[in-house]
Amino acid sequence: MATMGNFHPYGQLIRSARTGVTYVPRRTLTYTPICRAEEGGNGPNDKPETQKKGSTLSSIKNFFFGRKSDAPKPTITRRTAAPMKREGSLSADSIFAEDESSPKLIASGRTPAARKRAEPSAEGEEEELTIETRNRMNMQAVLDPRPQARIRWQRKMVIREIRRRGRLTKAEKIMRAERESLSKSHWFKTSIKKLGPLARQIAGKNIDEAILQMRFSKKKAAKDVLEHLQHAKNVAVVRSGMGLGAVGPDAEKPKPTKITLKSGERMTITDPSSIYIAQAWVNRGPYGVDYDHRARGQINRLRPPHTSLSVLLKEEKTRIREWEDREAKALRERKTRLWTQLPDRKITGQNQYYSW
Repeated sequence: MATMGNFHPYGQLIRSARTGVTYVPRRTLTYTPICRAEEGGNGPNDKPETQKKGSTLSSIKNFFFGRKSDAPKPTITRRTAAPMKREGSLSADSIFAEDESSPKLIASGRTPAARKRAEPSAEGEEEELTIETRNRMNMQAVLDPRPQARIRWQRKMVIREIRRRGRLTKAEKIMRAERESLSKSHWFKTSIKKLGPLARQIAGKNIDEAILQMRFSKKKAAKDVLEHLQHAKNVAVVRSGMGLGAVGPDAEKPKPTKITLKSGERMTITDPSSIYIAQAWVNRGPYGVDYDHRARGQINRLRPPHTSLSVLLKEEKTRIREWEDREAKALRERKTRLWTQLPDRKITGQNQYYSW
């Protein structure tokens, strides 16, 4: 069977020889756009109505010496240049309004026109296009979504301060005097059974010592723990200002302090602002999907676990304060054992049995 794409070169002559059969030529898929000339008949095929035909001598003369044709030349209409885009300006309270010497960037596309002020500007002064003053009522739904609840909470806080007479609790004093930073890592592709020993290994150690331990550890998850500890240290220094120590070259260096930890271990602290890992724990994460290709085309579906590591960083001054609290508590307990308060009754009746 012949394909429909075959085309006989003499098919048109054969079809024209048939009587009574009209031939419709094949239409191709190409399309030629229609070229329309502008007003005035400046097209290449348009001829003026009255055009004098020159002689042969005049044609030769025009060829050698040149002559301006009487026909008007076609005019090309060009689009006018777009108007200059107007730049916006910064508000009065913007932090970027101080330095305007740098070149300003013009945004691409349409820019909204600024509103004109109602008051007429003084003569000779250019009108400044500033951002419209923010209306707080328009942002009230986001800033204060529940005004009644906010009022109740403020009333509760005021009553609490009055009852305390402005005195702070012990927890509030500690939060104001000491710094801490909590950092949670991303999900590691390991199990809690493998990551737990590493968390117990670094708990209670100085951050630099813990980083050194993870650097030389043979565990596979130690590499991820090392990267997380470095990130947690940077966050604690930048966001919380931890580990900066004494500021200035003339600052006095603190004296070394010997303390005893809760576990009974003794240590000497030379810098109270150094960072240590107060707590380290492991979080259970989602289970992934993996495939185990076996023999004879069998595939087993695996569920590798994912876990994360959370570390709570504090400064050494927290350890010193906890050691002082334990020492003060132990001293109070020893003082209570020095003597016992006798009951309020006769000396002869202290014991219910006779002492002889």
